[in-house]
Amino acid sequence: MKDEKPGPLSGVRVLDLTRVLAGPYCTMFLGDLGAEVIKVEQPGVGDDTRGWGPPFAGGESAYYLCVNRNKKSLTLDLKSPQGLSLLRRLAEKADVLVENFRPGTMERLGLGEKELRAANSRLIYASISGFGADGPMSDWPGYDLIIQAWGGLMSITGMPDGEPTKVGVAIIDIVAGLMIGKAIVAALYGRERTGIGQKIETSLLEAEVACLINAGSNYLIGGSVPGRWGNAHPNIVPYQNFRTRDGYLVVGCASEAIWRRLCRAIGKSDLADDTRFAKNASRVENREELLRILTEVFVTRESGEWFALLNKAEVPCAPVQTIDQVFSAPQVIHREMVMEVEHPTAGPIRMAGPPVKLSETPASIRRPPPLLGQHTEEVLREWLDIEEKELSSLKASGAV
Repeated sequence: MKDEKPGPLSGVRVLDLTRVLAGPYCTMFLGDLGAEVIKVEQPGVGDDTRGWGPPFAGGESAYYLCVNRNKKSLTLDLKSPQGLSLLRRLAEKADVLVENFRPGTMERLGLGEKELRAANSRLIYASISGFGADGPMSDWPGYDLIIQAWGGLMSITGMPDGEPTKVGVAIIDIVAGLMIGKAIVAALYGRERTGIGQKIETSLLEAEVACLINAGSNYLIGGSVPGRWGNAHPNIVPYQNFRTRDGYLVVGCASEAIWRRLCRAIGKSDLADDTRFAKNASRVENREELLRILTEVFVTRESGEWFALLNKAEVPCAPVQTIDQVFSAPQVIHREMVMEVEHPTAGPIRMAGPPVKLSETPASIRRPPPLLGQHTEEVLREWLDIEEKELSSLKASGAV
């Protein structure tokens, strides 16, 4: 674990009251950038994902391990008066609080934004929900799969003649986590000018609607309801996968120059001058006929042969790789996207490295994902100056 230089968020204190994926991904992002992240969990229970396995390592699920590094675990029973009191005291010392309870839950506990910011006006209070903090659906529970269905993503994912399909990872959770993480960093920057914090909200639904991008714009501007295109693109041809002799190769012709280079590389220069295929708009119009020709060409060689040939011709392409191939790829290793950390019960574990590189204040992995309640005493002593007698009393009451 590298810890050579402090990250850009070094000194920022974050209370993390989130679980599962969107919130933990956000707070891990903040932790990678140097923030001190305190993961608040229910005693004896913890984050739901701790049990989402197999596989497990040292008693922890791989799912939990993937989004909880660079955090300390503090157990607090928020159903007890003592636990609630401790959380309020911690919030007075925090720079950021992130929560993803169902809307209204924090207010019912007396931990709403107005209550906590009344005692700490510099607090940045960030909330993630399934469908939004208010509105007719605000109290609906939302998991990524549910939102992918409700927000339209599944309707445009999958083969044209197949079933609606979810994305292979919980992509909306990830996007929502990144969006609110970016907003938190912006709010911290804003606080430097104003001296006060603010409330930030997003939801999985809002994140998904924003991510519909061209599919959403095609409807809003053109009026047509998008369908499923499989691995093809509704507005660009060719931009999809092709079967080769031994697998699949993805090819992306996003400009006319690339299209002409592709035609030369595959020995079909005549296609570049064919009026049916000379421009992208005409290729979209004559999609089926062009794909029939290209399919007959690509099946004649293996993926590796085509990749070498097209890559040399500067045509964007890639074989469809499996996950093991990705994590053993020289480029992935060179960019430090596979890192090893020492876990207290699992020993050395591998995980994906920070995806952003900062030259002067680098992101880093300083801590492995914590055991449940591993840092309770440490946090209470450092943040609140709690002495041994009070700590013993809190333990005896079950508040921590």
